[in-house]
Amino acid sequence: MTGRTVLLAGATGLVGREILAGLLADGTVLAVHSLGRRAPATRHPKLTAHVVDFAALPALPPADELYLALGTTIKVAGSQAAFRAVDYDANLAVAKAARAAGARKAGLVSAMGADSGSKVFYNRVKGELENALAQLPFEGLAIARPSLLVGDRAIVGQAARRGEEWGFALGKALGFLIPANYQPIEAAAVARALLSAVPSAKGRQVLLSGAMQREASGSR
Repeated sequence: MTGRTVLLAGATGLVGREILAGLLADGTVLAVHSLGRRAPATRHPKLTAHVVDFAALPALPPADELYLALGTTIKVAGSQAAFRAVDYDANLAVAKAARAAGARKAGLVSAMGADSGSKVFYNRVKGELENALAQLPFEGLAIARPSLLVGDRAIVGQAARRGEEWGFALGKALGFLIPANYQPIEAAAVARALLSAVPSAKGRQVLLSGAMQREASGSR
């Protein structure tokens, strides 16, 4: 695994930022190519930032692995169509381009409740993306399904999300009553779980939020 070259879409987001930090600190990673509508603030000898239009992606550099951390909300996007253009279309376009560039392993930041048959639009789009990625010829696909994310959105230039704030407060007060998969989870824990799973992934592997929580707690 020494000398791995990695593609990362969404490096400026809450989880993507943590994935980027982990990749840059990993001695087995030779190079990281970030893909986004803006370059990450991080500067590092391993990092090459590519500012791209996801609707018209150029050919990507050869790579071994791909991490997909692109995501938004319907409120931020402005409409269901705009949300789908990011969470489904952009992620799938990057995955196809990465596979064409030689990537054999992939990791996705999805969501608890992802289900292509769901009546909830958000969950349905997440599930449809998971299924679409599983149809691509990756040797391994690790899918992280976090619950409400905990992290400092101000650092990545995002407004606080009230649902996450309420969920975090409720989790602290009544966490023992909330099923493990639906308790708030730190963005760093999601990143660590994917960074651990992707290099050795075989077939389709789903990382549920509760398991990622336990793994993070055990590593402290």
